[in-house]
Amino acid sequence: MSFFCLGIETSCDETAASVVRDGVNVLSSVVSSQLVHSLYGGVVPELAARAHVRLILPVVNEALDKAGLDVSRIDLVAATYAPGLLGALLVGLPFAKGLSYGLGIPFVGVNHLEGHIFAIRLEYPDLKPPFLGVILSGGHTELLIVSNWCEYEELGSTVDDACGEAFDKVAKLLGLPYPGGREIEKLAGGGRAVIDFPVPDPGGLDFSFSGLKTAVLYYLRDHPEVVRADVAASFQVAAVRAVVRRVEQAVKQTGLSVVGVAGGVAANGYLREQIGLLAQRMGFRLLVPRVGYCTDNAAMIAAAGFERYQRFGADDFNLSALARTPICPPGDL
Repeated sequence: MSFFCLGIETSCDETAASVVRDGVNVLSSVVSSQLVHSLYGGVVPELAARAHVRLILPVVNEALDKAGLDVSRIDLVAATYAPGLLGALLVGLPFAKGLSYGLGIPFVGVNHLEGHIFAIRLEYPDLKPPFLGVILSGGHTELLIVSNWCEYEELGSTVDDACGEAFDKVAKLLGLPYPGGREIEKLAGGGRAVIDFPVPDPGGLDFSFSGLKTAVLYYLRDHPEVVRADVAASFQVAAVRAVVRRVEQAVKQTGLSVVGVAGGVAANGYLREQIGLLAQRMGFRLLVPRVGYCTDNAAMIAAAGFERYQRFGADDFNLSALARTPICPPGDL
């Protein structure tokens, strides 16, 4: 008998809903991006929250319609509870709780970072842990050992800016619209990586991107006539080099033969190419989801919610939204 989970994601500036059957079969995935933020060069939390309020009901209804299901067929509601913008989370999370209560079905809160790990599972449903998980998003950069589903060991994270955050900030320095990741990649395609930007090394398996962003800032200040495409290409090479270097270190340190990469930055074609070359050289299996599963979506939340429910049962309605929290079960907070 099929088990249907409705996932809801409102951690930042995408209002998303998805219906996933049995944890791995995506019946629908609807994402409404809030274009208003492009006017300000970044996400405005108050505007994000207001847009979620306006969009969440039509997005959920569209997800149900595309799945061909009435809401009465839903068995579980899963929603992102952390980390993210509090105002945004406080739209999707209470909505999910209310729906759960009204339908008399269980509710599960999902850590957004864990959702990115389950995006890999959606693309590769036969994947079995352990494997090395790499999360590269606008707000987070993480290296994890996924020892089992819902069980993680952190190897390294960013000590300052996240990888995706650095892409967005450099895009703004170059006068590119928000979100900046795809704009940097597009501009870099017409440039040459002729500028030797530094790749900060905080030690161990941690990341640092703040110094790289600052180096771009000073270079633009000191070279006003520079070709912007060359700056974008050079920055992209340096940022990707930092990620590839850490993945190589982590594979050597752990001996893991499978590496899964997810998060918005994983949509970058140059990153995929370079980690693919590393996989060929080192002999590990590389798993990267399709672009639609890399960026924020609710299918990954539904997939993670299904697994958490199977292992730990439902969450209480008193589960709070949190702006920051590590990738760990809600019951451990």
